[in-house]
Amino acid sequence: MNKSVYILKDRAIIYVNGEDAKDFLQNLISNDINKVTEKSSCFASLLTPQGKFLYEFIVVKHKSGFFIDCEKTQSDEIFKQLNLYKIRSKVEILNLSNEFVVACFGYEKYLSMEDSKDILGFTFKYREDPVILDPRNKNLGARIIINLEKLYLSLKKLDLKDDKIENYYIQSHKLGIVPKNLNKLQNKLFGIECNFEELNGIDFKKGCYVGQENTARIKLKNKLSKRLLPIEIIDGKLIEDEKIYNKNVEIGKVLINEDYPFALIKFLDKNFNKEQIFKSENATFKIIKPKWLKI
Repeated sequence: MNKSVYILKDRAIIYVNGEDAKDFLQNLISNDINKVTEKSSCFASLLTPQGKFLYEFIVVKHKSGFFIDCEKTQSDEIFKQLNLYKIRSKVEILNLSNEFVVACFGYEKYLSMEDSKDILGFTFKYREDPVILDPRNKNLGARIIINLEKLYLSLKKLDLKDDKIENYYIQSHKLGIVPKNLNKLQNKLFGIECNFEELNGIDFKKGCYVGQENTARIKLKNKLSKRLLPIEIIDGKLIEDEKIYNKNVEIGKVLINEDYPFALIKFLDKNFNKEQIFKSENATFKIIKPKWLKI
């Protein structure tokens, strides 16, 4: 059994608490907050009113409120955005990143734990700290949100050994799930183009939320023609916002160009072939279709 644990120092924890916390989040996020209980967590996003991507996070029940587990580079903006929407809602919004940390470990190890269940998003407590099977894809393993002071003692008791965070990034990228640099996606594509439906991040049956109208329209009118897909670089270097062509026809654009690259691809275009090797000005690469993405 793999005993690796990745301490995700690039994650932040925001806490939303108060009398109106549930309704407040329900009116904002793309998923149904009613799915979030002591035994279940969810993946969700916060979109622009036009349905474009802004932020993504995992929502976890904690005491009388909710943890928002998000990328640290987005946490200050998420904190400000939530406070903007707060108005007269009876909610308290706190950044607890100095107190709590997120650690991730493998699916096999998770299943070996006494209270675990093989259900995406399933949540249980380990010594008062929530353990969550990643609600996006079980191959991302499980995560524990834990007080910083208890971190290393708990990892020792779980017989987990600290591994390089880069190995987690590599695994996530191979799965086709963006591990970092989420700010590079902001306002450049619709949330539904980020594959949020397949990653269990959108609920089409819930009521209104920010960006719901366009998201539902794209889904119902079958207008989803582009997808965010991982790039496997063979040689060279990609450039952010660089257009991808085949036979002089634009079939996509590089959005994340760094270590774990992704592009927005017109996957229905007859000029796109996932088996093909593509060339840009300074790179040779393949575009990967994740196994879980049924397109």
